[in-house]
Amino acid sequence: MRQIFLLILLFIVGQWLVKALRRHDAQTAQRNGAGANGAAGAAGTKDPNGGARGPNASQAQPQLAEPMIRCAECGVHAPKSDSVVVAGQAFCSAAHAQRHGAHPTGRDAR
Repeated sequence: MRQIFLLILLFIVGQWLVKALRRHDAQTAQRNGAGANGAAGAAGTKDPNGGARGPNASQAQPQLAEPMIRCAECGVHAPKSDSVVVAGQAFCSAAHAQRHGAHPTGRDAR
């Protein structure tokens, strides 16, 4: 019986700690956001759920990670914006695209 009571107590304390940490992170983010962008909510209104509405709503959303491609020559993954695409194949650099193009294929490979 003591063990069950202890587990319940630990669960409650754990939930309380998680909520306290989330609250602290939200306050820190709000403080940092207000300091960097001037007065908070000057152009847009604040949503009761913590999000922004209006013209500043796009600034509040995090940027997605850039897609990565795999180099056909060396196999290294590189950002799509830095990649070189030749004949439908993606490469991490122009040098690898040239080197891959220089490899003999088909009957020439013998």
